[in-house]
Amino acid sequence: MKAVFLVYNQANTERVDYMFDRLAIRGYTAWEQVTGRGSIDGEPHLGNHTWPEMNSAVLTMVEDDRVDELLKFIKKLDERNKEIGVRAFVWNIEKFV
Repeated sequence: MKAVFLVYNQANTERVDYMFDRLAIRGYTAWEQVTGRGSIDGEPHLGNHTWPEMNSAVLTMVEDDRVDELLKFIKKLDERNKEIGVRAFVWNIEKFV
């Protein structure tokens, strides 16, 4: 089992929802109104007068064999509009109840 943490500009919310539906990813936890700044060349999304855009974030758990397919969709989403930003991070889940 893998955890996939996805951070994206709120402009992509409908696309992320569509992606999860298309991939039949049912379970996730989402946060709206997340602030941050990209580590390389991303502009800040701080929800203030200077940087008004905001991010959202989603955490989902998927089987190991589904990670590559999910990351493929996320990469396509990012390539569609690089300026607004999408990032995904994957790590192992050792145990869960």
